[in-house]
Amino acid sequence: MSAEKSRVVFACGICGAETPKWEGRCPACGQWNSLAEVHRGRAHRPGWIGTAGDAVRELTDVSTADRPRIPTSSAEVDRTLGGGLVPGSAVLIAGDPGIGKSTVLLRLAADIAGSAGEAFYVSGEESAAQVKMRADRLGIQGRGLFLTTETQVDSILDHLNNRRPAAALVDSIQTVYDDSVSSGAGTASQVRECGRRLMEWAKSTETPVVLSGHVTKGGDIAGPRILEHMVDVVLHMEGDPISSWRLLRTVKNRFGSTNEIGVFEMTQRGLVDVTDPSRTLLSDRRAGSVGSAITAVIEGSRPILVEVQALTTPSSLPAPRRVATGTDLTRLLLICAVLSRRAGIPLANQDVVVNVTGGLKVSEPAADLAVALAITSSFRSIPLAPDLAAVGELGLGGEVRGVPQLGRRIAEAARLGLGKCLLPVDDRSLGDLPQSLDARQVGTVSEAVRACLTGKTPRTGGK
Repeated sequence: MSAEKSRVVFACGICGAETPKWEGRCPACGQWNSLAEVHRGRAHRPGWIGTAGDAVRELTDVSTADRPRIPTSSAEVDRTLGGGLVPGSAVLIAGDPGIGKSTVLLRLAADIAGSAGEAFYVSGEESAAQVKMRADRLGIQGRGLFLTTETQVDSILDHLNNRRPAAALVDSIQTVYDDSVSSGAGTASQVRECGRRLMEWAKSTETPVVLSGHVTKGGDIAGPRILEHMVDVVLHMEGDPISSWRLLRTVKNRFGSTNEIGVFEMTQRGLVDVTDPSRTLLSDRRAGSVGSAITAVIEGSRPILVEVQALTTPSSLPAPRRVATGTDLTRLLLICAVLSRRAGIPLANQDVVVNVTGGLKVSEPAADLAVALAITSSFRSIPLAPDLAAVGELGLGGEVRGVPQLGRRIAEAARLGLGKCLLPVDDRSLGDLPQSLDARQVGTVSEAVRACLTGKTPRTGGK
């Protein structure tokens, strides 16, 4: 038998695991009907970065000199990338249809063409005329930006080798196909193989490659999960297509923080940076609103003030509903239980709906106290003070626990002009309090509720 003869395996489109025979359920991740036939060649393939497989170097001989990043015109995009595009890196940008992925890629291409050299844009979803129409709308001239609508990966790589651009951008990876793979474009095997070949080219030529990707109904990136493990940076674009706010969240970054977010506003001229997210997210908040509270969360390297809204209404259902938008449903269930048991707020016959405004997703427990106060405000129909911020994690005993980087959160509240702040008793990371802020410490959620209604709690510092 020839060593070049291909063999048939079955690969999972979710986790990338392979089995020698077809099974109804993937033995690795447990997903049903996720195995697809893949032909594997036995011929030797080049190494991951295009070097010979026997190339071995001592670690002391490897250069540690920093390679200059390629900056963009957007400070928010640079923030999520860790300072700009790294030469030889592979970046995956994913998001719902119509969220703005193509707009971000075209803006990146224009920035690179204007500063670092030629940019090569591969459009597999739109014609050249459609891309030109978007460029005109965004005010992009297109000098130094080269475009192709080719979707065959060998042809794309030929174009890249001939032009040797400063960066390559592919919109999207699901439209690219490899003739050596029998399945159609967009399948797990095609996405994996085409992504691998594009990344091998990026590593071997020290050229950054930016890919856009579709997401499934469940919000996951379409295609095999192994693609997310292979690339260097994964960015998720979030937001309601009806709203003008967009968030670019760093999910994975080998060259920077994995918790950064970029905040944008979608306008007729494309995505515009929001340089002060806290002020922007609170701009539509009305003073005296019932069921509204402010909290400070840490996203990556910066604190952001967000508004938490809650609505309680009598329920006729045996099991009242709990709805969470922008926050974790499990945390909401915990907060409702603590309020009912420890603070005497009867929620057993109430539907509770909680929403984080602006499309932001808050996952850290530091927002627990604000959520509890917003629910209490709605239940009692009493508004909280418009200049009050609440920060703290709730324990099952009703205690308010400390949170990390408390000093930075307080400083952000003071910068936005807030005059009052409810804080945990644990002040190990409190630091010096701003003189303009009336900070009050609370040990339990019951004390926090009383403080919001009567203000009779000991002062910690401030004016």
